[in-house]
Amino acid sequence: MSTVDIVLAGARGHGRWHLENIRRLQDKGIVRLAGICELTPLTGDEIPEGLGTPEQSADFGALLDSTGARIAVICTPIPTHTDLALAAASRGVHILLEKPPAPSYAEFRRMADGVAAAGVACQIGFQSLGSHAVPAIRELVEEGAIGAVTGIGGAGAWARAEAYYRRAPWAGKRRMNGVDVIDGALTNPLAHAVATALALGDASRAEDVTRIETELQRANDIESDDTSCVRVTTANGLQVTVAVTLCAEDPDEPYVVVHGDRGRITYWYKQDRVLLQRAGHGPEEYEYGRTDLLENLVDHVTDGDDLLVVPDATGAFMKVVEAIRLAPDPAPLPATAWHLLPDEDRRVVPGIDGLVAAAADSLALYSELGADWARPHVANEVST
Repeated sequence: MSTVDIVLAGARGHGRWHLENIRRLQDKGIVRLAGICELTPLTGDEIPEGLGTPEQSADFGALLDSTGARIAVICTPIPTHTDLALAAASRGVHILLEKPPAPSYAEFRRMADGVAAAGVACQIGFQSLGSHAVPAIRELVEEGAIGAVTGIGGAGAWARAEAYYRRAPWAGKRRMNGVDVIDGALTNPLAHAVATALALGDASRAEDVTRIETELQRANDIESDDTSCVRVTTANGLQVTVAVTLCAEDPDEPYVVVHGDRGRITYWYKQDRVLLQRAGHGPEEYEYGRTDLLENLVDHVTDGDDLLVVPDATGAFMKVVEAIRLAPDPAPLPATAWHLLPDEDRRVVPGIDGLVAAAADSLALYSELGADWARPHVANEVST
């Protein structure tokens, strides 16, 4: 098998994870890091040992041309995703595009349609959808392990220090210089909870969504939401509710739960861990492997393997992004609803951990659970 040359756009921040992953695949002889696109070149110390001295340039198109790369990994600020993906597609370069794929549904369609017209492969970086737990859960559901599915919940109680919102000019922004960014808890750090819940609800595509209700709040001094929830009604009448916060009291692993009339399946998606609880049986726990999305893209390009996360399979997620984009700006929580942990330099919303779990359990929104700070939900009827 020939080695596939790769260019990485955005090698700092989360891009460091991609550097390490590319090194892992390079050690297997599958890929070679041919180029790095950054506004400021990486120093030798920033390039993991074993990756050699890839060509570096701030000009993405020129770097693709000079390296002849077959795949581009795009891990840059959200508003740049569409133009960079189309620049790669116009050169016949296949793409791994970080999530969220775009800051608006219009930009997403421009990207997805342009990539399709160019005839290149595009994988969207929802790593949780590469987990072997996802098809295993679907199989359990189809077998009737938990009876009829009654809804899907998602919960993410994380913590982020105030420095998190200073890591980049676009961090925590809804818009910047008149351009959509939409860097909120539901759309970026905990986007996997939303996308995975939709996938397990058999509602991945844009046409699978009919109604979206949002409640967006913030404890931090930012534009976007850090404590929010969304309820999606799918075309088959299922409700998918995801509640998240970056202001948890005791941060924990995010999860998605599939509710049935005779049991439930809980999926801790960062751990590939599944718990099956059903009537008449003791709890059963499983751990699964995961297919790396870049490796899957390489196998698609070289051997024709099916892609795991094509753009259209994130259309429903992008409808949620669009509903959040069009919703009123997140409401600041009253000063009485949060406090600062000085040792960790982060803001905490007392009681939020329980509310997040209750929302995933009951499919209710914060306002319906009695949170006195919650803004009544905004419903958005989705046109497809």
